[in-house]
Amino acid sequence: MSRVGRDLRVAGVVQGVGFRPYVHRLATGLRLSGRVGNDVAGVFIEIEGTQENVTEFLSALPRDPPPLARIDRVHVTACAARGADGFEIAASRDGGAHGALVSADFATCADCLRELFDPADRRYRYPFVNCTHCGPRFTIVREVPYDRPRTTMADFPMCAACGAEYTDPTDRRFHAEPTCCPDCGPRLELGGSTDPVGDAVARLADGQVLAIKGLGGFHLAVLAAHPTAPAVLRARKHRADKPFAVMVADLRQATELCEVDEIGERELTGPRRPIVLLPRRADARISAAVAPATSELGLMLPYTPLHHLLLRDLGEPIVLTSGNISDEPIAYRDADRLAGIADAVLTHNRPIHIRADDSVVRAGTVLRRSRGYAPEPLVLPLSCPQPVLACGAELKNTFCLTKGSHAFLSQHIGDLTDHETYVSFTESVQHFQRLFGITPRVVAHDLHPDYLSTRYAGELDDVDLIGVQHHHAHIASCLADNGETGPVIGVAFDGTGYGPDGTIWGGEFLVADLSGYERAGHLRPVPLPGGDAAVRQPWRMAAAYLPNADLPVTRRHKTQWAAVVAMARNGVNAPLTSSAGRLFDAAAALLDVRDEITYEGQAAIELEQCADPSTSEGYPAAVHDLVVHGEDLLHAIVADLHAGVDRAVIAARFHNGLADAVVTCCARLREHTGLQTVALSGGVFQNALLLRRTAAGLRRRGFRVLTHQRVPANDGGISLGQAVVAARRTGG
Repeated sequence: MSRVGRDLRVAGVVQGVGFRPYVHRLATGLRLSGRVGNDVAGVFIEIEGTQENVTEFLSALPRDPPPLARIDRVHVTACAARGADGFEIAASRDGGAHGALVSADFATCADCLRELFDPADRRYRYPFVNCTHCGPRFTIVREVPYDRPRTTMADFPMCAACGAEYTDPTDRRFHAEPTCCPDCGPRLELGGSTDPVGDAVARLADGQVLAIKGLGGFHLAVLAAHPTAPAVLRARKHRADKPFAVMVADLRQATELCEVDEIGERELTGPRRPIVLLPRRADARISAAVAPATSELGLMLPYTPLHHLLLRDLGEPIVLTSGNISDEPIAYRDADRLAGIADAVLTHNRPIHIRADDSVVRAGTVLRRSRGYAPEPLVLPLSCPQPVLACGAELKNTFCLTKGSHAFLSQHIGDLTDHETYVSFTESVQHFQRLFGITPRVVAHDLHPDYLSTRYAGELDDVDLIGVQHHHAHIASCLADNGETGPVIGVAFDGTGYGPDGTIWGGEFLVADLSGYERAGHLRPVPLPGGDAAVRQPWRMAAAYLPNADLPVTRRHKTQWAAVVAMARNGVNAPLTSSAGRLFDAAAALLDVRDEITYEGQAAIELEQCADPSTSEGYPAAVHDLVVHGEDLLHAIVADLHAGVDRAVIAARFHNGLADAVVTCCARLREHTGLQTVALSGGVFQNALLLRRTAAGLRRRGFRVLTHQRVPANDGGISLGQAVVAARRTGG
């Protein structure tokens, strides 16, 4: 019978995820000959056999790939049969243009978990058990193709037993690059302890602060229900109020602390294992210092074998927060920076090549995209004719590289105001460029001249620079997140963004697509008395909006109130701002929710937490020439406070009133533009109550509504928006 041949090129997440064994099993089952291998572009396959079997192979290949694989594209070329004898897995090939996609780090799979707790298994209680379906990837890879010598496992020669698994195409550890066991792999250390896990558990139970080396860096852990340990950790970490994340052993423990719906359960138990924000149960047994002034908890399930061992042996939840001083990047090379915070360090000798914080999600929406997601690319709604580097924003920084129709969004970097974070940013940009073989020809940046990300862009050689307005980037990010190009009515609400008119934007109504935008409306600008001081002290915004207010907030700050009011009236160190975030700050101060903040967005977050979601009515706000008079909402707050209305009802009426004003503006813009789609973006729309009320109101008026899902609505999504704007402006 005549034989035919085919050459295949498979692109996507197909290295280090068991894809070659999958191809081997499929090909041998169909009695095909040839080979499969990795190279810098992805996976190459050469097959030959009968026409019927080759056709079946091509049909079956994308049908049931390994769980962590993602096939983006299969290119098939007909060729003559080469006369191959059998089907083999070939050695990886170097050279050529990079195109391989690197998998994210994934949580321990069920098969490895069974081995971890099976006394008869040779990997029993070994804290580095993994296979092609789970374990470290992104955080250990140095170069591509993704092979062991190019990872931080290169210094751990495999023993004979692991080598046999690694070279057996029928084994789930075939070419699982981190494959190891107690005889040949990394080891735990806790001082001179002979039982590091047991000693760690004892220290946690005793109320000590423990540093733990994880996949993407060190964490700090304490017993979550301990009467004093979480407060001690707060003091040592200099983290006054921002909630800590909590790791629970399983879903049973999760449901004892929070209300877990179907979406929450799926997020908690999925292979990415982010921190999931969930409503806290009133009877949750947890220290008040874990998450003060919030009705939510950030929960996560164990995602490494070490976490499983600790949580199983300890029997109760732990705080697990990034190993750093507040505002610094997570420690990942050693624990020296944690001296003075941790009482002990549980570490290991497998190096981390690139740091990665935990990801955060809420109700199916990504709020921080990092471990478990990065560096898997996003498919863009356009193709980039030239590779782009987008440098992102100053706060919650990520950067983005594009190649063809793929966008490689970095892990969460952090706030570039910290020097160590800026160093991490520059190192990560260089690593991504090497890893994906991208040399950017176009560099996109924010318009703010003092952002370190903007300065970094300006210092690069032989590139074309494209400045992208902050709020246009927000809307473009939302479009790209939804696979669209616009035009849309874009509503961009956040705290701060550089406005081309010299004011600080943040409450914007745009008519926008990926090419450009028109500012069609906004919140009425007010002074920002003291500049950055007003961001840290929300009561200043109450003074700017309502200088003659007679409320407790006025009396609390009576020694400074008149000076701040004068500063605002005279425009001295008081730039104008249309920021929706600052409007929330003023409302929070008037309601005695928060006068000063210790982390970004704290006042708005706590205002949302105190609102009664069952309240349906909202305060009216005047809209003149598409300018929303936010002060109307604040005057209504004052009136209700004097009338003795419950604070939770007032907070809800404020949220609802702002949402109603957004709907009114969008409806008027539709009359002028004919646009039926609204994109909602910016950090303020991480407020679930505001987002829900706004989206529902828009849909009732017949609008199609786009919101963020895969990338953050906050500044963590800015780089994606910058990238697609730059791509479109250069011919994409």
